[in-house]
Amino acid sequence: MNTIKTAVIGTGYLGKYHVEKLATLMQSQLVAICDIDASHATELSEKYAVAATDQYQTLVDKVDAVNIATPTASHFDIAQFFLENGVHVFIEKPITTTIEQADALIQIAKKNNLVLQVGHIERFNPAFQFIQPQLSYPLFIEAQRLTSFKLRGSDISVILDLMIHDIDIILSMTNSPITDIRATGANVLTPFIDIANARIEFKNGCVASLTASRINSIPVRRLRIFQHDAYLYVDMNRNICRIRKKADTEMFPGVPNIDSEEKHLIKGDALKDEINAFLNSIIKKSSPIVSGEDARNALGIAMQITHIITENNAKYS
Repeated sequence: MNTIKTAVIGTGYLGKYHVEKLATLMQSQLVAICDIDASHATELSEKYAVAATDQYQTLVDKVDAVNIATPTASHFDIAQFFLENGVHVFIEKPITTTIEQADALIQIAKKNNLVLQVGHIERFNPAFQFIQPQLSYPLFIEAQRLTSFKLRGSDISVILDLMIHDIDIILSMTNSPITDIRATGANVLTPFIDIANARIEFKNGCVASLTASRINSIPVRRLRIFQHDAYLYVDMNRNICRIRKKADTEMFPGVPNIDSEEKHLIKGDALKDEINAFLNSIIKKSSPIVSGEDARNALGIAMQITHIITENNAKYS
């Protein structure tokens, strides 16, 4: 299979970009677009000269893979339908609304030898990818993800909408069991948590502090990583990386100099790279870079953080 027949389910803010990428990638033959708003699907389908429908079930015999970019509450039903019918699935994050649903999708994909990839897009951010070879033994990680309020994503908490990106990144860096989680947060504009901070301790000694907010005036997406041999700074908005490492020379007897490097990276297309990786996993029959298990683990931590904040707020309200 060198060309994969694809379709996009959900053509809202993110879905329209999935359509654009799948229409241009060589490995993809975009055959259909689906949205519950038939007029929206038709508008996009005319632009890309493909079929349109408001019933995703009608696509099952026409496609090899689907990209699901619908509201989170609908992820499970749609993904389950396609996986049970032999279709590879890409789902935007979070994978599902419950751990039980995530586990079910993982098992169906395994049973049917299908690729299940989840859209934790920061794994494909050029700045994060640049810093990965420098990682050795992180001792402390600070992640900040702040943005202004948007209606999109406001149907879930800031933890499931934004913080989950950094949870996934940090889990991939530490590769160690979690021993403790502490968290605080508040709902400011919506019925859900709009600003949150979590402190996560790992068995290997690493500590991570994560802050997410959707009531900030300016967008911020950055990581600071401390380890024995280096300090690493990653600005994922501006694609800037700074590395400060112990040098071989000395500034004073017994005190090493510090080598500094700042790298301004060319802005990439993380979504295109992410979807391309999904298609390549199908062609090569290999495991996806962000698997269902990865997404399930990130969801589990996000739900724990949400539970801790909700319980604390109820206790002191």
